Amino acid sequence: MPANLTPQYHAAEEAFRRARTAEEKIAALQEMLAVIPKHKGTEKLQADIKRRIARLREEGKKKSKTRGYNPFNVEKQGAGQIVLAGYPNTGKSALVGVLTRAKVKVADYPFATSLPVAGMMPYEDTYVQLVDTPPIAPDNVPPGLIGTFKEADALLLVVDVSSEECLEQLEQLLEMLQQREVIDLSEEGEIVAPVPFLVAATKVDVPGAAENLEVLRELKEDLEILAVSAESGIGLEELRKRLFEILNVIRVYGKAPGRPADKEKPFILKRGSSVLDFAAEVHRDFPRRLKSALVWGSSRFQGQAVPRDHILEDGDIVELQL
Repeated sequence: MPANLTPQYHAAEEAFRRARTAEEKIAALQEMLAVIPKHKGTEKLQADIKRRIARLREEGKKKSKTRGYNPFNVEKQGAGQIVLAGYPNTGKSALVGVLTRAKVKVADYPFATSLPVAGMMPYEDTYVQLVDTPPIAPDNVPPGLIGTFKEADALLLVVDVSSEECLEQLEQLLEMLQQREVIDLSEEGEIVAPVPFLVAATKVDVPGAAENLEVLRELKEDLEILAVSAESGIGLEELRKRLFEILNVIRVYGKAPGRPADKEKPFILKRGSSVLDFAAEVHRDFPRRLKSALVWGSSRFQGQAVPRDHILEDGDIVELQL
């Protein structure tokens, strides 16, 4: 007997494919189970969905039992989380302090930061979370900190270009992160889930730093190296812009029928997201009810009716048609 699956079921199935966490997957599976036609042709499919829900719940219980306290774990907030990594006295804390106004400990001696400190960096109408971390060295990389790097949406590798050892430090930092499968520098792309990263060359206003920066950029021309100074403010606005861009997200604004768009708090979506993805962010029930949408921005004309799979762009305004 044919299953005759409904559009609502396919929408829930698409939400499951895009789910990132176990909770999101369970919610999508429960929606699939709720809207699937109940007849003999779907009995096996219903049983499979129930098994997947049970398995995800069991895995969640096991993880909660085995997962110990990790002092380096930082809950994500804002448009994305960017974790800073670097050797002692490279200026990580000073950067986070000036960009976010977080209460970081800035000192001229090594290992002043012992645990992660998070702050919110304003960027236009949203915020990006920056996380200052304890300094690392080849023989001093806590396992829990590697987990924080891997969970980040992006990394900012911080190098002090006023130091004659800046090239050596950058190379060691890159090698360590690649060996731990945090980033991928190989052409083959062998690492499963590399984290994108930028390099911040700090203290560029210190005598001798400009020459070191020139050498660094010449020898590492395949890397994006941004020259900055927390002290004088050099390059900070460009750094803000690039930190937002590396997250690869877009801001989308909701609009209720007959009302102006809500420009106060944008929805944050991954670049390449569709109207259907936006509907799921607004409310979990909206994907199965969605017929079409009106879009201002990336559409050919303002307020154009677009299908559910229309790909949105940064700054789009969307009015859902339910």
